[in-house]
Amino acid sequence: MPLPTRSHTKVVAICASVVVSMTALAFASVPLYRLFCQVTGYGGTTMKADKAPAASEIVDKTITVRFDANVSGGLAWQFEPVDRVVQVKLGETAIVNYRATNPTDKPLTGTATYNVVPDQAGVFFNKLACFCFTEQLLEPGQSMDMPVQFFIDPAMATDKDGRRIHTITLSYTFYPVAAAKKGVAETPAAGKPRT
Repeated sequence: MPLPTRSHTKVVAICASVVVSMTALAFASVPLYRLFCQVTGYGGTTMKADKAPAASEIVDKTITVRFDANVSGGLAWQFEPVDRVVQVKLGETAIVNYRATNPTDKPLTGTATYNVVPDQAGVFFNKLACFCFTEQLLEPGQSMDMPVQFFIDPAMATDKDGRRIHTITLSYTFYPVAAAKKGVAETPAAGKPRT
């Protein structure tokens, strides 16, 4: 059997570097995709805002916003929107509530994922405050209202795709968190406890 030549060694090195690069890209793809969605609103990912538009920026176009709630099979919570539908003007700040209840006899921690439909609305849907930004801990038998404060960017009125949107659905799905981590949102900070 002939010994590998210099060209064979070069081909092997190139193939190995391609395999290493593809493996690294595979591991980085999920965080990169998540970042891309958060920046662009792609796939119905909503935006996070630090402040609401000024009153002078509110546009006289009303949008219907519907609210949806789901729980993963691994989390024994009851979860529903308290406010099922609201009408808001573009740029107007609204606050709605969801209610979560832990009917079990043990504390359960959950974290929520979210999106909006239609997908094109994601870039215009801005949250100022949301229970979805942190993990939520519910003690046995505890129920709490969890607020979402949001506005829809007034720029939607002049956007080619945005101006055709009249109804947006905001959907949350809660998933279990294995063990509470340091910094888990406690009941008073997350929402109003209910008995």
